[in-house]
Amino acid sequence: MPFISKIQRQSDYSAFPSHHPIVIDNGGSYFRIGWAGESDPRVIFRNIIQRPRHKITGETITVVGDHNPALLKYFDCTRTGPRSAFDNNVVYQFEIMEYILDFGFDRLGADQSRIDHPVLITECACNPVQSRSKMAELLFESYGVPSVAFGVDAAFSYKYNQQLGICNNNGLVICSGFNTMHVIPFINGEPVYEACNRTNVGGYHITDYLKQLLSLKYPHHISKLTWEKVEDLKMEHCYIATDYETEVQVFQKGGKEAEEKTRCWQLPWTPSFTDETAPSEEEIARKAAFKEKQGQRLREMAEAKRFNRINDLENEMRDLEILLQRLKHVEEDDVLSILAKTRYTTKLEVESAISKATQSLRKAKGESVESVEKTDPSAAEKYNLINVPDEDLTPEQLKQKRKQLFIKSTSEARQQRKQKQIEEELERERKRQLEEEKRRENPEQYLDELRSKHRDLSEKVDQRKRLKTNGNHNSSGGVGRGERLNSSQRERMRLLTTAAFDRGKGEDTFGMKDEDWQLYKLMSRDNDDDDDDDQPDLDEAELVRVTSRLREIDPTFIFKAESGSSTAEAPHFRPLTKEDFQIILGVERFRCPEILFHPNWIGVEQLGLDEMAGNSIQGLLDKGRCSEERITNSILLTGGSCLFPGMSERLEAGIRMIRPSGTPIRIIKALNPIFDAWRGASAYAAAMQFPQQTFSKMDYYEKGEEWLKKYQIRYTI
Repeated sequence: MPFISKIQRQSDYSAFPSHHPIVIDNGGSYFRIGWAGESDPRVIFRNIIQRPRHKITGETITVVGDHNPALLKYFDCTRTGPRSAFDNNVVYQFEIMEYILDFGFDRLGADQSRIDHPVLITECACNPVQSRSKMAELLFESYGVPSVAFGVDAAFSYKYNQQLGICNNNGLVICSGFNTMHVIPFINGEPVYEACNRTNVGGYHITDYLKQLLSLKYPHHISKLTWEKVEDLKMEHCYIATDYETEVQVFQKGGKEAEEKTRCWQLPWTPSFTDETAPSEEEIARKAAFKEKQGQRLREMAEAKRFNRINDLENEMRDLEILLQRLKHVEEDDVLSILAKTRYTTKLEVESAISKATQSLRKAKGESVESVEKTDPSAAEKYNLINVPDEDLTPEQLKQKRKQLFIKSTSEARQQRKQKQIEEELERERKRQLEEEKRRENPEQYLDELRSKHRDLSEKVDQRKRLKTNGNHNSSGGVGRGERLNSSQRERMRLLTTAAFDRGKGEDTFGMKDEDWQLYKLMSRDNDDDDDDDQPDLDEAELVRVTSRLREIDPTFIFKAESGSSTAEAPHFRPLTKEDFQIILGVERFRCPEILFHPNWIGVEQLGLDEMAGNSIQGLLDKGRCSEERITNSILLTGGSCLFPGMSERLEAGIRMIRPSGTPIRIIKALNPIFDAWRGASAYAAAMQFPQQTFSKMDYYEKGEEWLKKYQIRYTI
């Protein structure tokens, strides 16, 4: 609908006199509101609300109808889904209904809380009196409506088409809506609700069923199968099969007919440029040059970073040496005043910082860092009790001595471990530099040697794994577990066996002597430093390094396990194609709308459309209200779900199977199945006799719910 400004809406609203009625088609899917006598409603929106929360402030707002996609930038619309005021087709959530009426009246142009116009609002057939009473109370108390009238949407649609000469004065209206389906017979232009039938299946259930089938069929595209998109697929591609069994057999057999009836929805897809064939020489050279360029850039960045690091360390050492020289030529009282301007507190901390900066500078330059014994005076002060005999110490000093011994040994071990790591890192860096120089001198020879080394390591690792896998099959001539143990492992097994054999031969005193703990260390697996099991780990690590290196310098290298190897080969994933991003609609096109005739497919044990029509006709015949020919000669289809292609033919075939042979059946579709209910209500409210069909607030409170339960408008006025 075209955009109309708020000022224009208010101007249009003020142009209508106070006695001009407002017409509301309160459907389960859409809410339509407008002025009586007009051909189209002024405002149309989905009959739902949403409560998104602001992503930053946490503030919750209420959005009526379809939310604006721009809200997704500021509000989280995923945690709360849309909420409806309907249970099937009966309004029961009047808090939500109030939000919807507020929005509808505001868009109509009402600029005040009081609505000074009579209201005609649609409802379902045989609406419960509690729902009707709450709706009347809401309109009277919240909006100050002077008078209200209730009418059935399907009846308004039938009367509107009767005025156009499409259907007769006697007939049957079949309304297939969003939540329910109704069949209402008409005699002499008035609905006969005693013969009315209802089934709680509608367009909502068709969409939900289609969404379930597609989600099971394409689980990787569930995020794309939103409710709105599935609704569009339903309205665009679904149809009613004239004979369901025959249609299923067509798709079972396949062929050209089934292919023509199949529809495809192409999802967004970006083609992959992965080629299964081997790359060309130009492509290999281009990739190698690109990798070499990247490597050179990284090396230049590392060299620049190293140069800056060396420069910073040299400046730091120069400043520290100047500071130390100043401290040597001043009195002890002036040391603290000089150090107050720095981050050091004592002269010893300055000397320690110089030592650390020296080691860092040598490491940055690639020189070996020798472990120099620290002979600073602080060590003698910190560990002053280590060299003192125990006889000359008090019990408190003995505790301090043990603590100093522990701290000193821990500190020395930490320094040795750190020094070892530095030396190993320098050794690895030296090997990398030698390897890089070797590659630059003769790239082809280096690549051949690397491939040969990779092949040898692969065979060695595979052989080791085969021995581990087949080692216990001694009957087939393989190597047993005991024959593969080294000396340290055999010694550990002997000690464990002996300890287990000696256990129970008297009092268990194991662990009371220091020799027992030495034996425990020998039995421990953690003490098995010379175990040959460490060797395969080194081989595998070297294999990984060589493989990574080959992938860097050789674009044609592809690591594949040998056919006889037990090494698990990495799964080969097929590149995604256009067909992987297609949603195919085959039998789903007619299987989902079929629930209108077989509600038990989705667990609703109620009648289908054709059975409902036959039941209503039979109910009229049992009461002798009308002849069968007059009813079946004017069957009107209305509601959004009757727009499926093939609905009239299928319904006619179903009714013919129920009714006697030769019965004349004429099924006609409403001029506009979606808007005819509002247009019929608009024409009805514009009639001169309409005020006589309304009731006021005083009538409602004086006559009570019993009168409201029996209240029905006369459609022939």
